[in-house]
Amino acid sequence: MILLGVLILAGLVLSAWRLLDHRADRKAMRELVGLQPAQPPVFATEMVADLPEPARRYFLYTIEPGTPLATVARIRMAGRFGMGDRSNPNYLDFEATQVLAMPSGFIWKMCARRGLMRLSGSDSQQWTRFWLMGLLPVARFGGDPDHTRSAFGRYVAEAIFWTPAALLPGPGVTWEGLDSDQARVTVEYSGMSQSVDLKVSADGQPIEVSFQRWSNANPEKQHRLQPFGGYLFEFRSFDGFRLPTHVEAGNHFGTDEYFPFFVADVSAVEFPWV
Repeated sequence: MILLGVLILAGLVLSAWRLLDHRADRKAMRELVGLQPAQPPVFATEMVADLPEPARRYFLYTIEPGTPLATVARIRMAGRFGMGDRSNPNYLDFEATQVLAMPSGFIWKMCARRGLMRLSGSDSQQWTRFWLMGLLPVARFGGDPDHTRSAFGRYVAEAIFWTPAALLPGPGVTWEGLDSDQARVTVEYSGMSQSVDLKVSADGQPIEVSFQRWSNANPEKQHRLQPFGGYLFEFRSFDGFRLPTHVEAGNHFGTDEYFPFFVADVSAVEFPWV
């Protein structure tokens, strides 16, 4: 009876803990959505006339003239998330909703399944928190400079995918040309700086994103700068933005160790107004 009581109490504590995580996720999403300008300016080609040619083509491809320049997006996606490595990907099928508000932050809330096994939780600039079967906490970290710096690289790069308006030239955002088809954007925010390289096609479609990410995804499990990147496919229009709906990305991009652990198909991109 004592053991049964202990098990019941442990279950109640874990359930309450999981509920607090859900509430924190929803609160973070509301706060990020609240950063959306209520009446943003609209896009005009003159805004990018002085940019390096690849960057100019990128914006002209991804944003239609007259589009309200929303910088916060809610993205719904499904795909595969690799828990292993190149030799043994160990993919899980997942569904997720993400709110992206570069440069302030993001939150990615997901649920993954394989057979009877279920993994759920969220990732953000503040935390990584995942639960097994909704009952057992299997990953809880964040709230330190390494996590913040690593997350910053991720969501600056994802802004190229899904919120191009957030990367228009302005305070904290600069562009430089690398060659006829590549440009580099550098974002500075809250004492951090992240550069991301973008490769575009002749018509300006973004096809490849790469950068040096602060990461411990290495055999030594030590944080250091290492290549990260991926490829963009299947573009569709969402409220005046032309965005990729298939994304493949992973660690050690451009090397023999590249492993696309993140493979996602986007079903919706919404720009919530407040």
